[in-house]
Amino acid sequence: MKYILLISLLLAMNCTSKTNSESISRTVKNPENFIAVLDTIWKTEQRPITLRDSLMEIYGADSELVKEQQAVYEKNHVDNERKVKHLLDTYGWPTKEMAGEQGNWTICNVLQHSDNKIHIQYLPMMRQAVKERKLEPRFLVRAEDRTATERGDLQIYGGQMKYYPESKSFNLWPVLDPENIDKRRTEIGLDSIAIFLKNRFDFEWDLEEQIKRTEEFKRQRNKGK
Repeated sequence: MKYILLISLLLAMNCTSKTNSESISRTVKNPENFIAVLDTIWKTEQRPITLRDSLMEIYGADSELVKEQQAVYEKNHVDNERKVKHLLDTYGWPTKEMAGEQGNWTICNVLQHSDNKIHIQYLPMMRQAVKERKLEPRFLVRAEDRTATERGDLQIYGGQMKYYPESKSFNLWPVLDPENIDKRRTEIGLDSIAIFLKNRFDFEWDLEEQIKRTEEFKRQRNKGK
């Protein structure tokens, strides 16, 4: 079954490469092209990752085939990031009608794969897009919390988990003001943190534990200053 999947993915990649060379390098000149361009971006961004991970499962992380697909992904991402930045800088955050069902996911996915300076640059635009109902709050939460954790800050909405080797278990990256996290989540239309963690990670929210973890995080951070 794995090998059937691998062959299918290789065929898909060949088609994607042709599409990439023919269309992804062209500059978008009007918003009517959003859906087609974003569809191509999604394929060229995600398919090398899917193929890389499938190859890794079969041949291991050090396989040359895995390294080749990683290189394809990295090359494509540079082009996709440029394309997404062009779209956003030229037209602002697109409406759902302009971007299609998959469009916002595609844009957020490319931004998520970018450096933290890119996250920070486009966070204000994402916040405004949520207010204008152009973007689902879950995408903003992912970006806000990913940006915060990469800066070494407390996360805001509780979307980022981390594996802790000392306890050999996953737990939340510590959150800002745990007592009021549900207030922040409710304000942008999200479920409570307890419901989210249970549904997404099968993880139980313990307010007292998280308060202690946040205080310990702040103590350790202050020691390092």
